[in-house]
Parts: sequence; structure tokens; C-alpha cells
Amino acid sequence: MHRPATAAQLESHGQDRASLDHWLEDNLGCTDIVLHKQRRWRPVWRAVTKRNGAVQEFLLKGDRTWPTHPYPLDYEMRMQRTLHENGMPIPAILGTCPEPNTIVMEWVRGGRDPGLIQEAIENASTMSDDRWQASLRYMEILGEMHHIPPEKFAAQGAFLPTGTREIALHNYERFHAMTTEQGITDPFVEFCVRWLRRNVPADRAAIAFVTGDCGQFLSDGPDVTCILDVEIGHLADPMRDLACFRGRHPIENMGDVPALFRHYEKSGGHALDYDAIAYHTVGFLGEAYYGPLFGLRETGRGGDWVESAVQVAMIGRRCMEALAEIIGLELDDIRLPEPESTPFEDMALEKLAADIARLEETEALQDWQRGIMLSIPGYLRTRGHYRGWLEREDLADVAAVIGSRLTSLEEADLALLRYIKRAGPEQDAALTRLFHRRTLRHCLVIAGPDAGPDHLALARMEPILNQKAR
Repeated sequence: MHRPATAAQLESHGQDRASLDHWLEDNLGCTDIVLHKQRRWRPVWRAVTKRNGAVQEFLLKGDRTWPTHPYPLDYEMRMQRTLHENGMPIPAILGTCPEPNTIVMEWVRGGRDPGLIQEAIENASTMSDDRWQASLRYMEILGEMHHIPPEKFAAQGAFLPTGTREIALHNYERFHAMTTEQGITDPFVEFCVRWLRRNVPADRAAIAFVTGDCGQFLSDGPDVTCILDVEIGHLADPMRDLACFRGRHPIENMGDVPALFRHYEKSGGHALDYDAIAYHTVGFLGEAYYGPLFGLRETGRGGDWVESAVQVAMIGRRCMEALAEIIGLELDDIRLPEPESTPFEDMALEKLAADIARLEETEALQDWQRGIMLSIPGYLRTRGHYRGWLEREDLADVAAVIGSRLTSLEEADLALLRYIKRAGPEQDAALTRLFHRRTLRHCLVIAGPDAGPDHLALARMEPILNQKAR
């Protein structure tokens, strides 16, 4: 069963490698090229080569293998180049390989880039003294970036919003439009976009280039060596970057976030607006929900299905926690029940896992890629032990909100979607509680019955509005 897929993967991998090899040879004069595929959402390669008689490394970033955000690779290249030209510590763009569509940039040394939630869970990050000093410097760099004239990015294709509503929402609306393009309806998505549209912060006219996924940077000792991944960078309220930075913590340990925000302001960044940060936290996490939601339905080459499932649960829960802080809602605590027995399904999934584990490691199927495949039966086995509980509780929660008894999750989601489209602000609290309970249950299953309260799958959003009086 696995042989045809593996053969196709080998063929495609070989074609991509050959094309990238030829491009590096023809355009940069490289020899002795060795490509190492990285564990990322999309094709990313580290190239170790010889150039002009010396060892030189490059980073090669390809297109995502399915739609996860609304910006093409060429846009990322132009934004990164604009940042580089304006003095930001970001890798220099050296060119673009047309097939496979790949940006070629300089390799910058440095540490601390977990990349994926699963990686963060596997290897929890720590905040060393050196990383703290680098984090302070990152805040200074962020402030400098936010003062680059927006017109420089608009000249390279970034959309220049006007008015408070467009400044706050144009990027989110681009993500939301992708659900229509892909034929996806989701009650959580519908609730988030309607809440955000109704609650746009007033009098927020500041516009800056924001990274889109703030907090990704490499450091060497106390020094920031580069900022990373501006693929969804855009022109927006600078508080959006701070909201994103906040949204990453403590999945990735970002340190004392309020202290870093104060350093951002004192070192020349825009004045802090904690209400705007709180609003944009909901917006950032709402945007972050789209990519993994799309990934759950994707069957093409690449990707990480379990990472998508984990992100949908964790990001969705934390989004509701951020919203609950704004509306002053106390959320429920839930305990994982005793697991159900599913011996027949367990046997089948154990057999599948054993067969995957025996797949021969090759250049096209590295150990980490095999591990991604292996994670699927493991996840399904664990979830199967709580499937009845998840479904019963979800149906009961939806029925309590909409006032109708339902018999299936599909029926419940359709009824909930119709309810949300008619609901007003007076239903915000009940819907926030419902979606928090739903996503928290899935996070509890991900963490497992023996997980402690400090498990990253259960990490709560730390409050921000309590900083306003300080």
C-alpha cells in the first residue's frame, strides 16, 4: 500500500533536488552541494555548498504545498528584500529558483526557532540570560521596523489600508475569504469574524509594516542575528505585532512579555495601547486558526496532519481565552474522564504504526518525516478513547446554547452556524464559553490523562489588560 506513494515521493523529491542543485550551480557558482530538508510546514532546505573555494550555506524556502495564507511567495520575497534594504537584520535574498518555486537566501546562524507546536511540546524552550538580552534587542528592532515609512512596502505590493476598520481587518478578511474559496464552513470561524467586525478599536490610525508572525528571530549569545518568516507581513496597526508576540507565549517561552512591551515603547516603538493589543490577540489567533483548519482537509504531498489537529485545538482555545478577558468572562474548568476501551481499533492502529515504523529511511523519507506519519495512528488511538465523551459533551453544550436537542455533530455544527449568523452581542459570552469548552476538551485529550497542569497543550493566555494601570 505504501510503495506507490513512496515511489512518487522519491521521484518528486529527486526532481526538486536536481532543479535546486542546477540553480545553485548556474546562478551562484556553487559546487559540492548537499541539501538537507528541514522539518517545516512547507518545503525548506538548508544547502551546504562550496563557493569560490570556501564552504557556504544557504536557506531555500519553497511554496506551501496547500493554501494556508493569501500571499504568494513572490510577495514574501519583496517584503523581505524591502526590510533588508532598510537596515533590518533579515537574510539577504539571492534569487528565486522558478521550478520548484523557491526563494534562495543567505543562511544566518543562530538558535531558538521551534517552528511547530509539536516541536515546542517535544522540546520546551527556556529563557536564558543571553536570550533575554536578545529579546530586549528584538523589541528595539521591532520599533525600528514599525517606523519604516509604509509607502516603501506599498511600492513593493503591500496593500495600504485606510480608515480604522480597514487597518484592523483587511488582513483577517483576506484569510477569511479563503474559506469560501475552499468551500469550508466552520462555526468557530464564523463567530470570530463576526465578533472582530463588531469590535474594531476606535481611533487607531497608526500604520506600520508588521511581521505577521511576530517573535520569530534567531540569536547568538545576546545578539539578534536575524528575524524570520515575514511571509504574511503586511501594513497594519503596530499593536498587531505585539499581540502576535503575546500569542506565542508560553508555547514558546518569550520571557516577561509586559516588560518587553514596555521596553518596546521606551526604546522608540509606538505608544502601547493595551485594549488594541487585546483585540488584535483575538485577531491574530483567529487568523492562525485558518491554516491548520485547511491542513486537516489536505491530502497532498507534505504537511503534518497531527500538527494541524493540535493547532486547531490549542489556537482555538487560546483565542477564546483572549476574547474572554476582553468581555470579562470567567471560563470553565474541565477534567478528562476515564478513557473508553477500544481494543479492536487499537489493534488496527498499532499494526499501522508498526508498518510505518518499519518503512526504510531514505533521503526522501527522513526519520522526522516518518515520525510525522507515525504520529497519526498514535493520535487517533488516544482520541478514540475519548470520542464518545467529546461527542456527548459537544452535543449537550450546543443544545444548551441554541435550545434544540441534536443527534449528530454535523447537525450540531449546521444548527450552530445558523444560530451565530442571527446572534447579537448578547450571545457573545455563551458562544465564547461553548467554543472554549469544545477546544479545551480536545486539548485535554492531546495532553493525555497523565499530563501535569504545565503541559504546553494546556498553556493559558496570560492576561494583558491588567497592565493598563501600571
